[in-house]
Amino acid sequence: MALSLNLLAAPARFTPAPAGDFATEYAAGTTGAALFDRSSAGKLRLTGPDAPAFLGNLSTNDIKSLPLGGGCETYFCDSRAKALFQAWVYHIRTGDGQHALWLETTPGRNAPLLKHLDKYLISEAVEFEDVTEKFAQMHLAGPKAKETLEAALGSTVPDLAEFQHMERTFGATATCSFRRRDPLGVPGYDIVCLPERAGGVWQMLAACGAVPASPATFEALRIEAGTPVYGPDLDETRFVMEVGKVDRAVSFTKGCYLGQEPIVMSRDRAGHAPRSFVKLKADSAQPLPVGAKLFAGPDEIGTITSATVTPRGGSAALGYVKWKHRDTGTKLDADTTAGKVPCEIVG
Repeated sequence: MALSLNLLAAPARFTPAPAGDFATEYAAGTTGAALFDRSSAGKLRLTGPDAPAFLGNLSTNDIKSLPLGGGCETYFCDSRAKALFQAWVYHIRTGDGQHALWLETTPGRNAPLLKHLDKYLISEAVEFEDVTEKFAQMHLAGPKAKETLEAALGSTVPDLAEFQHMERTFGATATCSFRRRDPLGVPGYDIVCLPERAGGVWQMLAACGAVPASPATFEALRIEAGTPVYGPDLDETRFVMEVGKVDRAVSFTKGCYLGQEPIVMSRDRAGHAPRSFVKLKADSAQPLPVGAKLFAGPDEIGTITSATVTPRGGSAALGYVKWKHRDTGTKLDADTTAGKVPCEIVG
C-alpha cells in the first residue's frame, strides 16, 4: 500500500456540522454508521533512519517491525512501568517519499509527549514535528462503516486488520489517510486529511448515510465497549500491566525498553498484575459515580473510573478491581451516596 501525507499546506480550522440527539447518534453507532470529529487527537510525526528503534526503546510495543501500512497500540512508561502516555503508531510515507512514523496520542498530550521524547534524544538521527493543528481527523464507526466509506469513495475498500491503514481520495482532490481502528466495539475508521479538505469529506460521508455524532455519544460507546482512555481510566500512577489489552500493546519478544523490567517481573514472578481493568454492568437507571468504591462483601476491592447509561448496555462502567476478583460474572457493590448499588463484571 502506498502511504503519503502532504505536510506543506497551511492549517485551517475544521468545524463539523452540529450533531443531533443522543438516541439517533447512538443508534447510528450501533446499527449504522456514526461520524465523529476527533481532530483534537495529539499528532506527532517522526522521521529519520533511527526513528523506529528510538520509539521502540521508549515504548512497550515492537515499533521496529511495523511494515509500511501497519500500525499498533503502545504505551510510553517510566522506569517503574507506570503509564505516562497512551499512543498509536503508524508506519507511513510522506509526500516527499520519506518513511516516517505517525504517532497519535490522547488530546492535549502531544506537547508533553514531544517533550518526553526530546528528553531521551541523544545522538539518534530522528526529527520530531507536532502536526496536531495541521490535520483534521474524523472517526467513522458502526456496522455499516465500511459500506458508508466505500459509497463516499465510489470504490471498494480492502478488509483491513485493526491498525492497518491506506490512502484514498474523496472526490477529485481530498486525499485522506484512513486507518482501521475499533475503540467503540464496532468496525471503525480514523480518517485524516488537511483541514481545508475536511468539510467536504465530512459532507460526502454524511450524504452517504453517516450520522454526525457528538463527543458524548463517542464516550458512551467507548465505555460500553470497555476501551480505556488516558485521563479518566489511567494516568502516570497506573502500572501499565493493569490497564487491559496489554497482549496487543506490550511486546515480550523485542529488545530492551524503558519500563521493561517491572513488566517482565509481573509476568514471570507474580504471573499477573495486582489489579485488573474491568467492564461492569450495574443494576441502576443512573450512571455509577466516577470514583465510587467497589466492594465484594465487606471488603473494598476497587474503584469506578468511567460510567455511562446507554439504551443497549444500561448502566455501564469501567474500573479496577483486585486481581482475584477480576473474573467475568463476579458480583460486586458500588458505594454511592444513595447506598450500595449491585453490579457485575461483564468483561
